[in-house]
Amino acid sequence: MVPESAAERLDAIRAQLPASTQLLAVSKGHPAAAIRALAAAGQRSFGESRLQEAAPKQDELADLQELDWHFIGRLQANKVRPVLQRFAWLHSVDSLALAERVARIAREEGISPKVLLQVKLRPDPAKGGFEPDALRQAWPRLQALPALQLVGLMTMAPLGLDAAERQSLFQDCAALAQELGLEQLSMGMSGDWHEAAAAGSTWVRIGSALFGPKPLSAPAWDAI
Repeated sequence: MVPESAAERLDAIRAQLPASTQLLAVSKGHPAAAIRALAAAGQRSFGESRLQEAAPKQDELADLQELDWHFIGRLQANKVRPVLQRFAWLHSVDSLALAERVARIAREEGISPKVLLQVKLRPDPAKGGFEPDALRQAWPRLQALPALQLVGLMTMAPLGLDAAERQSLFQDCAALAQELGLEQLSMGMSGDWHEAAAAGSTWVRIGSALFGPKPLSAPAWDAI
């Protein structure tokens, strides 16, 4: 049997997505040529999590001006400016202090990035993010920040949850976003995007199920 191409996997995933859910192709670990192939098949939104890896790919793909770049990795304070210069969307602002820094630098740069606040809805030592009550407390200060477009929430399910537990988590995130008047939800990855889409996710972040295995020669990029 001939293996499916990335374009065929793209069509198969899109056919299963609700009309309200967009596909964010997570291209970290994959070369610019793979992104170009998916762009030729109609994919426009791509997610990267390491600036060191993303920058040369973005430069190589500069002729594709229609591409929409989303930063989905952990954002270190000292990398905010170069990330803002290359990404219109940030999916991982996980504290008030970081949001304040992003707002200040965005204002200096004369830009207004779309920001999703990362929330942690279940205990998970491996992940950061606002806990719901902390987000509610910080919300008035977040809303007052200049330059930012606060558009939604992002969350990730801890490892070990079953499908029903993941869907419950995603439903809780959707309810919190509705409470705050936020329309965008970045929830669900290759292993759980079906539950996330059913819960109302507006962005599912899919990498391996779309691109296939990462090339064996992929560089071991430093974490940002």
